Amino acid sequence: MTSQQLFEIARRTFDAPEFRGIECIEVEARSIINRVAGGMPFDWTINPYRGCTHACVYCFARPTHTYLDMGAGKDFETKIVVKVNAPDVLRRELAAKRWKGEPIAMGTGTDPYQRVEGRYRLMRGIIEALIDHRNPFSILTKGTLITRDLDLLVRAAEHASVSAAFSIGTLDEQVWRDTEPGTPSPKARIEAVRTLVDAGIATGVLMAPVLPGISDRSEQLRAVVEAAIDAGASHVSPIMLHLRPGVREEFLPWLREAHPDLVGRYEELYRTPYGPKRDRDQLSKRVGALTRGRTTGMSSFRRSASTARRETPPEQPQLW
Repeated sequence: MTSQQLFEIARRTFDAPEFRGIECIEVEARSIINRVAGGMPFDWTINPYRGCTHACVYCFARPTHTYLDMGAGKDFETKIVVKVNAPDVLRRELAAKRWKGEPIAMGTGTDPYQRVEGRYRLMRGIIEALIDHRNPFSILTKGTLITRDLDLLVRAAEHASVSAAFSIGTLDEQVWRDTEPGTPSPKARIEAVRTLVDAGIATGVLMAPVLPGISDRSEQLRAVVEAAIDAGASHVSPIMLHLRPGVREEFLPWLREAHPDLVGRYEELYRTPYGPKRDRDQLSKRVGALTRGRTTGMSSFRRSASTARRETPPEQPQLW
């Protein structure tokens, strides 16, 4: 389940304003469950897409496009590889005797709920397969499109561990527009957190990445924490920007144009890809001070209320 051979079958463009300049490269994959190297909190992932229309300037996955002989810059944002047979391949792999029903993480490479998912709807088929095999899973996303599949998430959570997390690094409108131009607004993501939590899905907020000198002011951090708590998030976890090889080469030219005054600071900070440990620890302490003793209780309350609502027979069928 580790091979990721891809066989191209078609290239498509869509005549819609939101898809202008985007080419979808449809491929068939021989496998869809990927084993992850050590050091991660999960062992298995599913990534139905490669490349991402979110176009986040800091995206850690950009270098993966170079493995396909495409660029980590504009190609990554506009040439999206679509594994059109992902749901069928997943069913085959979940049914294999060697598969032991281990938890699967989604959204760890590129976002499964990016814009093209609205066209291809691969995630519905993927979640349906996981439901049928009662396989636990988690989803990390910036895409509010996940709420489309709320009915499936609720069904899945009846028989397996299911959780979600939204990546929300800032609520600052200008920072969002400058750094994540293809994503739903952070406020829309907060409302999506609320929607999932109210339906009984444990949902957290990954405050990532926090950009030194750009999105790390106290009032910026506090705004995300308070909004996440109000939405019932199970946790709020900050991650300072990483600049690994391949990402650094894309990010620093953007920084020189958008924030030339910060270039020297970043070159000093990022002599290593993860930045100084003292800065990372300090960020964790700052956010921890804002969240301590607050998120878990609120999230538990919302989940309990949601469970009670589901256990009370509705007067008429509910529509998702």
